[in-house]
Amino acid sequence: MTAENPDLNRLVVGLGWSVVASKGPQAEPVAAAILCARDGSALSNEHMVFFNQLASPEGSVGYSTEDSGAFLGEEDQEQIDVDLPGVPEDVAKICFVVYIDPELRGPGTFSTVRDAYIRVANTDNFELLRFDVPTSAATNINAMVFGELYRHASGWKFRAIGQGYSTGLRGVAADFRVAL
Repeated sequence: MTAENPDLNRLVVGLGWSVVASKGPQAEPVAAAILCARDGSALSNEHMVFFNQLASPEGSVGYSTEDSGAFLGEEDQEQIDVDLPGVPEDVAKICFVVYIDPELRGPGTFSTVRDAYIRVANTDNFELLRFDVPTSAATNINAMVFGELYRHASGWKFRAIGQGYSTGLRGVAADFRVAL
């Protein structure tokens, strides 16, 4: 990211999807970002950014909102702002996760989620990259790591992942050592 864009200091990570309407419980995807140490674990519970914790403790990673004027475009369901110079030095990567919230509309899976993607844009909404997440065979998947920003040398790179979890947010929390 930064090798090709040396003046890139702030970026927006957009996450989007569509959900097939159903007569039963509707899947409710929720986005989160986890700031991780070199060992892959979250720096702390407070370093998981989601709807109940809108920004990391130092404010380098946080949800974009229409009220803040930071929300770019209309295609994304969620956007997360990242201030690259403000990210603490002990953060090795920032993982972007989407999970199906079982408490909002009941249990669900990615089987009804279509057109899922993660994109990275600059603050002018110029798209630097996009990854369309394969979800067609996700009948037992209820959480997924879409991608991650990670430190490389003195800059940042992006890795598309698409790793699904059948254990939901609890499985993600266990892998990243976050207490729910």
